[in-house]
Amino acid sequence: MLRPIMNILGALFSLVVLGVFMAGLTVGAVFHMYGRDLPSYDTLASYTPKTISRIYNPEGDIIDEFATERRLFTPAEEIPDLVKQAFISAEDKNFYQHSGYDVRGMVVAFYDAVRTRGENLRGASTITQQVMKNFLLSSDRTAERKIKEILLAARMEESMSKERILELYLNEIFLGQNSYGVTAAAQTYFNKSLDELTPGEAAYLASLPKAPSNRHPVRDYDVAVFWRDNTLREMFENGYIDEQTYRAEVALPLRTVQSGDIPSFRSDLPPRDYFTDEIRRQLSLEFGEEEFFSGGLAIRATIDPEMQEVATESLRIALESYDRSLGRWRGTGESIDPALLETEAAWRVALAEVDVARDIVLENPWLPAVVIERQEGQMILGVEGVEGRVSVPREDISWLPGDFFAEFEVGDVVHVRQMTSDSDGSLIRWTLRQVPQVQGAFMAMDVNTGRVIAMQGGFSYQDSVFNRATQALRQPGSAFKPFVFAAALDSGYTPASIIVDAPIEINTPQGLWRPQNASNQFYGPTPMRTGVEQSRNLMTIRLAQEIGMDTVARYAERFGVYDNMSRVLSTALGADETTLFRMVAAYAMFANGGERVEPTLVDRVQDRYGRTVYRHDQRTCVDCSVADLPEGQAPRITSSRERVINPITAYQLVSMLEGVVERGTAARTVNLPVPVAGKTGTTNDAKDVWFVGFSSNIVAGCYIGYDTPRSLGSGASGGGICGPVFNRFMAEAIGRYGGGEFVVPEDCQFIPIDRFSGARLPAGASGGNVVNECFRPGEEPIFGITFDGGFAMAGDLPLVDEVSAARGVSTTVTTSTGRNVEVGPRASFGTLSSGGLY
Repeated sequence: MLRPIMNILGALFSLVVLGVFMAGLTVGAVFHMYGRDLPSYDTLASYTPKTISRIYNPEGDIIDEFATERRLFTPAEEIPDLVKQAFISAEDKNFYQHSGYDVRGMVVAFYDAVRTRGENLRGASTITQQVMKNFLLSSDRTAERKIKEILLAARMEESMSKERILELYLNEIFLGQNSYGVTAAAQTYFNKSLDELTPGEAAYLASLPKAPSNRHPVRDYDVAVFWRDNTLREMFENGYIDEQTYRAEVALPLRTVQSGDIPSFRSDLPPRDYFTDEIRRQLSLEFGEEEFFSGGLAIRATIDPEMQEVATESLRIALESYDRSLGRWRGTGESIDPALLETEAAWRVALAEVDVARDIVLENPWLPAVVIERQEGQMILGVEGVEGRVSVPREDISWLPGDFFAEFEVGDVVHVRQMTSDSDGSLIRWTLRQVPQVQGAFMAMDVNTGRVIAMQGGFSYQDSVFNRATQALRQPGSAFKPFVFAAALDSGYTPASIIVDAPIEINTPQGLWRPQNASNQFYGPTPMRTGVEQSRNLMTIRLAQEIGMDTVARYAERFGVYDNMSRVLSTALGADETTLFRMVAAYAMFANGGERVEPTLVDRVQDRYGRTVYRHDQRTCVDCSVADLPEGQAPRITSSRERVINPITAYQLVSMLEGVVERGTAARTVNLPVPVAGKTGTTNDAKDVWFVGFSSNIVAGCYIGYDTPRSLGSGASGGGICGPVFNRFMAEAIGRYGGGEFVVPEDCQFIPIDRFSGARLPAGASGGNVVNECFRPGEEPIFGITFDGGFAMAGDLPLVDEVSAARGVSTTVTTSTGRNVEVGPRASFGTLSSGGLY
C-alpha cells in the first residue's frame, strides 16, 4: 500500500520539479528574448535633460527665459530630504530596499486587476522602473514593455546608486503646467525654491506624477487636496513627519499661484521684449534651436535696463505724437458682445480674453478697456484691473474731428491710461490712447565694445513682434552719405574740396533721372563740409561719379552696411535697403577712430555646467594674472581689431558730422552738452526718416516709417521726427555714461578754412565762417579746385575763369587700402575737373 502512494508522490514531485524547471526555462527564455535588443542604460550616465535657458541682465537679474520643457536641473545633493521623502512615500515607499522592481507590489496590482475584472488597473512600477520608462521605453501598457522595464531596472540598480536614480527621476518627471522636475514645479505652483516648501506643498507635488491634468489646484481642488492628504498620511506612516505635523498640514487649504493666493514668479520678470527675442533669434542660429531652448544656457545680456526704458519711451513719444497729428481714430479693432456688458463679471472675463497689447507704458501703463456707455459729454468705460467704471470727458478727443457717437461703438475695446499730476502723481483724468500705425526702431551701443545697451523694434512687442531694428530692410536715404564721403576722403579729397552743386541728368533703363536737392535749389561750387552739413544730393552724386561706385560700394560693404551693394548712382543717396542694426554699427566705426566693431546683444554664454561657450570681448589682458604689479602700473588690455579706415579720415568725417548737429539738418532738434555728431536721412516722399549719431562713447540711431512704405507727409524729415528721439535718449545716456571731445589723431594738421568758400585763412582767424580742418601731413589745401563729376553744367551756373597755370597739375595719393589714385589739378575757384563730391 505504501509503495503505490510513494510512487504517486514521486510522480507528483517530478511533475512539480519539471514544471518549475520548465517555468524557469520559459521565463528565462522570455527574458533572454526581450533582453537582446534593449536600449542601453549607459546613456543615462551622460543624461542631459531639456533645461530652461535664461537671460540675465548685467546685474545678474533674470529678464527672460526660454524652454520647450520648463525644467531646472537640480543635483540630488541639493534636493531637500523632505522632497525626496514625499515622492518616495507617494510613488515607491520601498525604494531604498528593492533591487529595481517590487515583486509584492506587482502581485498586489495583479490581484486587484483580476478581482475587479480589469476595472482597477494601477501601476506597480518602482521609481527605477519609471526612470527606465521615461527615458528609454514607451508608455504602452503591454506585457512586453513591462518585462523590458523590469530587466532594465534591475541592470540599472546594479550600475547606479539610489541617489543618482532618484536625481534622474525628480528632474525628469512631468508635474503639469509645462513644469518638468521638482524645482520648476515648486516655482510654478508655489513660487518657492525647494528648500522653502512646506510638507503639504511637497506632498501635493508628489501626488502629481500619476495624473497631473486631473489634480489641478483650482479646477480639481477637492481631488488635489485628497491626494495631497493621502501623500501626507503615507509620509507620516513611513516616519518622515510626526503626527502633529501631519494633522497641521492636512488642516491647511491648498494655496497656489494658480488660485491667486501666491504671486507668480513671472510677475518678477519683465514682459518679453524686442531685446530678449532678438537674443533668441541670434543664438538659435548660432547654437541651434534645440540647444537654445533645452540646453540650460545662462546668457548674460548687454542691455542697460534703465537706458532701455528711456529708448522705449523716447521712440513711443515720437510715434504717438506723429499718429495724433493725423487726427484719425482706429482703436484696437477688437470688440466685446454688448450683451456681455450687463454684468461686471461677464465683461471682465471677456476683456481678459481679448488679445491686445498689455506691455505699453508711456507716462503711465496703458490698460485695455471696454466702452460701456456713450454720452454727449463723456464716455463710460470698464477698465481691466480697475474697480468700478471710469469716464473719459469729451475734451480728451479734441484732437479728433468727430465725437464719441461718431468714433466709438458700445463694446469697443480701447486702450486708456491715467493722466496724472507731475507734482504728486494724483489722478487728473483718464485718457484714450491707440497704438500708432506708423512704426519705427531705435538702437544704441557702445562705440568701442559693440555692446548694445538698448534696442526697441517697434511701438509694442505684444502688438507686433517684428523687430524693425534688425529685421526691417529700409532705405537709409541721406544717412548713407557719410560712407560716400569716407571713400572720397580716403582717396585724397578733403573737407575743403570744392564740389559743384548744379543740375544733373542721368539716363537710366527706367528713363531720365534728374536728382534734386531737398530744397529744389542749386548752390554752385561748394566745399565738401557744407555739402555734408546741408545734405546736398547733387554734390553727393558728383562725388560718387568721380571716385566710382565700385569704390563707394566697397566701402559700404567694408563697414557692413550692405553685403552686396548695387553699383548704380542712386545708391549713393541711400536707395539700397539695409537695417538700423547695421547702420548704427557702421557709424560706431566713425566714432571710435575707424576700427571695426561688431555689435552684440550678449556678453557671455555659459552652458549648463558653467563653462563659457561664447564670449564677445576677445581682447587680452596682458598683466591680469600678475599679482604684484609695480605701484602705479595697471593691467594692459591689448586688442587686435581690424582698421576699417584711416584714423584721420574718420576724424575728418566726425568733424563734418558735428557740423550737421551744430548748424546743419539736425541743428534744430539735437542739442546736447557734449560734442555730438550725426547724420539725418529722409528718403523720397519721406517714406523713411532717419537719424544716426554718436558721442565719443555711445552711438544711437532711429528710423520711423510705415511697415508698408508710404509718405509720412511733406513736412516729415529725419531731423524733425527722429532727431528728438535721439536727443531725448542721449541726454540721459550722457548723464549715465558721460562724454567728451572726440579723439584727435596724432598726425592731424589743423588749418583754418572758410567753410563757405573753402579758402585757406590765416592762422588765428575767427568768426562763424571759420573751421579748423584736419589735414593729413603734407596735404596742403589749395583754394580753388572744383569737381563736377563729369556731368554737363547748367548754362547759368556762375563760374570763374580757369587759371591756366594750374592746368595739367595733378596729385598722386595713396588710399588706406594702399592703392594710388590721381586727384585732379589744383586750380583757382571755378576750375572744373572730371570728378565730383557731395
